[in-house]
Amino acid sequence: MQDKTTEIFRDAPVPKAVISNVVPSIVSMIMVLIYNLADTFFIGQTKNAYMVAAISVATPAFLLFMAIGMLFGIGGTSLISRSLGEGKAEKAKNASSFCFWTGLCIGIVAMAVIFTYAEPVSRAIGASDDTVGYASQYLRIVSTAIPFLIIGNSFSNIIRAEGKANVAMMGMMIGNLINIVLDPIMILGLGWDVTGAAVATVLGNIFAAIFYIGHLLSKNAMLSIHPKYYQAKNGIALGVLAIGIPASLNSILMSVSNIIVNNIMFYYGDMAVAGLGVAMKVNMIVVMLLIGLGTGIQPILGYCFGAGNRKRYMAVLKFSLILAFGLSAVMTVICYCGASPLVHAFLEDPNAFTYGMSFARIYIYSGPVMGLLFVFINAIQSTGAALPALILSISRQGIIYLPVLFLFRRIFDSAPMLAAAQPITDYLSTALAIVLFLFTYQKYFPKADASQAG
Repeated sequence: MQDKTTEIFRDAPVPKAVISNVVPSIVSMIMVLIYNLADTFFIGQTKNAYMVAAISVATPAFLLFMAIGMLFGIGGTSLISRSLGEGKAEKAKNASSFCFWTGLCIGIVAMAVIFTYAEPVSRAIGASDDTVGYASQYLRIVSTAIPFLIIGNSFSNIIRAEGKANVAMMGMMIGNLINIVLDPIMILGLGWDVTGAAVATVLGNIFAAIFYIGHLLSKNAMLSIHPKYYQAKNGIALGVLAIGIPASLNSILMSVSNIIVNNIMFYYGDMAVAGLGVAMKVNMIVVMLLIGLGTGIQPILGYCFGAGNRKRYMAVLKFSLILAFGLSAVMTVICYCGASPLVHAFLEDPNAFTYGMSFARIYIYSGPVMGLLFVFINAIQSTGAALPALILSISRQGIIYLPVLFLFRRIFDSAPMLAAAQPITDYLSTALAIVLFLFTYQKYFPKADASQAG
């Protein structure tokens, strides 16, 4: 198993190494994308725009749950891939066990809190009198899957660190396919509406988590979740959290910023909120593919960093940037030209459709640089450089986005201009990511073995 990882991460030609890891990662993200679109699409078939608005309102809370999984998933992947590059297999097992059990405990606590306080949480994240019933109903049911969601999101990343990109992909595919198949049955066939969407989501996350647990308990796994390997000391907890917290902060701030913009957009009515939610879903078509590319290369970059192999690290990075820019350009054109049928698939109310169409085309302006942004984010995370990762994470959806959003709100009394705050932020964030990567590479990369072959 170590030989296979070494062969892919260290010895395979750069294009083969990148593609073999990126393709399963992108496929996984496509499944996540379809899964995220499915709830909104089938709820849209009920012709009830208030239900669509409720699902849109609940999305930021769902992102908070996923952020916990990202904390352990991205943080664990960074530490584990570097440990394997250094030849420290035991430390890799310590890290994977730490991520599993700590994440599970946090998930159980979060489940209890959200289940108990679903209605006030719904109010806090922007639900109106017309949507709060649907939103709280959805959140209360989905909360029961939080522990499984955290495990699934954590190990869909961590398993890639041991060179098992296909296994990581299969787990996400199983969970998402179950959700996609059950959505039309439960929402439309059984007439459960929002409850059906929530139950399908719960079952999908449970089966994905079970799949990953089965792999980690098998003889095919290099990593382990056995309690005997659980360890927080000797740099395990610090190593995971140093990168995991910045990575999760990005998701948390994305959730918080979505809550804020939903509350601001509420000034223009529930149909504006519904249109914004659908526009975000359309934009996710580009974003999720590029996140898949970025997360796919992180284990390779982390391995090269741990091994001190500068030449191969830069070769992987350059190839990935070219690939990311090409994919960004193609997907931007597709989503811009296809915005009308995509939005219409979710919204039939004329007012909501007008908002959704306008917002979708504004959001997609970020497309050309999004691939570069996610590659540089993962390149920084692969080095374990906590401070640059933290700065970048709190910038995109926090210290850059929120000032731009509030400035636009003050200057323009226009819903489309509020939406324009996001693409402007993404261009500024990409410029910051390039600067931070150059700093990280010069400061943190091992100076030894710079002449290693790629």
